[in-house]
Amino acid sequence: MSDTISRPALLIAAPASGQGKTTITAALARLHTRQGRRVRVFKCGPDFLDPYWHQLASGAPVYQLDLWMTGEEDARARLHDAAREADLILIEGVMGLFDGEPSAADLAQRFGLPVMAVIDASAMAGTFGALAYGLQHYRPGLPWAGVLANRAASERHAGMLAAGVADPAHWLGALLRNPALSLPERHLGLTVATELSDAMARLDAAADALQTTPLGQMDDAALQRWAVPFPAPEVAEAMPPLLEGLKVAVARDAAFCFIYQANLDTLRVLGAELAFFSPLADDGLPPCDALWLPGGYPELHAEALAGNRGMRASVHAHVAAGKPVWAECGGMMALLDLLVTADGAAYPMWGVMPGTATMGKRLAALGPQQLALESGTLRGHTFHYSTTASNAPVVARTSRPRTTASPDAGEALYRFGAAQASYFHAWFPSSPRAAASLFMRSAT
Repeated sequence: MSDTISRPALLIAAPASGQGKTTITAALARLHTRQGRRVRVFKCGPDFLDPYWHQLASGAPVYQLDLWMTGEEDARARLHDAAREADLILIEGVMGLFDGEPSAADLAQRFGLPVMAVIDASAMAGTFGALAYGLQHYRPGLPWAGVLANRAASERHAGMLAAGVADPAHWLGALLRNPALSLPERHLGLTVATELSDAMARLDAAADALQTTPLGQMDDAALQRWAVPFPAPEVAEAMPPLLEGLKVAVARDAAFCFIYQANLDTLRVLGAELAFFSPLADDGLPPCDALWLPGGYPELHAEALAGNRGMRASVHAHVAAGKPVWAECGGMMALLDLLVTADGAAYPMWGVMPGTATMGKRLAALGPQQLALESGTLRGHTFHYSTTASNAPVVARTSRPRTTASPDAGEALYRFGAAQASYFHAWFPSSPRAAASLFMRSAT
């Protein structure tokens, strides 16, 4: 069998955030999955929330692709693996097509991925064609699939939009404005799909609407126009089983849901056994050697977390026994003495780490970050509305890509005993050795 596999692939992008590309990507995945195709979906950049919708739509795990955070070789390997098992590969872009360094356009050009632009056409007519033309030709050599109009006012409006597209072959149709097709949002992005009882019904409605467009009516033969060769990556260095024999307890529920699938995979490859638990519903930790508290929405569940005295006592006992803890963002907030919500209500948290987290109404930090540890440098990002005041020891700080950490910049890495906490969200595959160190008693 050849090392290169060819599969239809689309990168779904937009001129800006808020155009509807997540809904379109999930609807397209759901439509083709319903028709019996195996669909694999990826998300550009650091994003925990959109993948929940894509996983529900496709029935398959969703991974992130980013030329900096995950790296080119990691992206190449994941795309090749997807091509081996899928009939269609979809990649949702991030922000606008050319936004960020690296951007979705950079990813498209690096791997030859045809770009489909989703444009909110609700307040334009002839300009739609100009915008589509500009996206296609702004950067020479950008692979192009076409354009889909979202939130058109009527069939007549859709006809006007289609007439403005320079090449009729690039017109992929229009979705009419329909509030029922919008996915619900809150302050950090989309509502997690697993929290909504009607999530699949929403996806089916969007897929039904998409099926009326030229894009939604494409069969296997038509999809071949977007076939992309995915060569096999270089053989990666085998990960040593640094966590062999260790059981890592992983918080996973509505309050702690910011978990990369790739991070779970990495821990397992390192030899760890994972034990999932709910800080909201369970009265204590499962038997474990180390604890991971990922980010999420502790501020939305502060009262329940404050009232779970059994979990508080169990976490205290874990820390007192010198067992490692890695707490990211919302996980760190749960370890503090106090959490103050955006409306000013104060809730006692677990009191393992001194300090107070205070929710704000605006972003406090956003962007790619890296954390240099003795065992390696982890790449990742930061994205939070809260601020934390703590006198816990700060042993390191994150830095932006291609820079070094400074004493007054970046996210703090707090350490107290064998516990470590930060607003930093780590991508474990970027340095498996460094990731393993977070869960070992000799953590550095």
